Amino acid sequence: MVEDCQPFYHETDRLILRDWREGDWGPFWEGTNTPAVMEWLGGLADEETRKSAQERLESYRRDHGHTFWPIERKEDGAILGFCGLKRCTDKNGPFGMMEAGWRLREDAWGKGYAKEAAIATLDLSFVRFGADQTIAMTVEGNTGSWGLMCRLGMERRPDLDFPETFWSQDYGMVIVYSITRAAWEAHRLTLTSAN
Repeated sequence: MVEDCQPFYHETDRLILRDWREGDWGPFWEGTNTPAVMEWLGGLADEETRKSAQERLESYRRDHGHTFWPIERKEDGAILGFCGLKRCTDKNGPFGMMEAGWRLREDAWGKGYAKEAAIATLDLSFVRFGADQTIAMTVEGNTGSWGLMCRLGMERRPDLDFPETFWSQDYGMVIVYSITRAAWEAHRLTLTSAN
């Protein structure tokens, strides 16, 4: 168990990743608990599901020192979703591996926010939290999510795929992408030079 008393705070050009505050949850769920956002995430979340998700996010921070942090837009303080790090908790999957993940509200799609937050998250994974490899997971139908994984330089890892059992919908296999620290350092240079 990790007890880190230091508040987490990280800025990018347009965004802030930071610890959750009580006032974040309302805007987060209002923006992300929609049919479009939740299409590949089990559908709309009822109150019990939302409470359980919040408890999990808080437990990741408590147990490992990192979580899926809220994404705050600097310009207006809006909560756009979350992005961050956890340890894979699915016993059927690559259990314990460092996992990057993101979820943004629909009106934040297509503006580069997810990529900006995910780049910061991968930097943090390797530099601050000392990962040697980081994975990201989704289902095959979620083309937007795995498309971003590809743009981040992550490679498809069919050897790590596993059956999805968390949701009642039949999404098929959970597909896994990964990137090593060395591969990220090399790809990060291309992302920086492209800006």
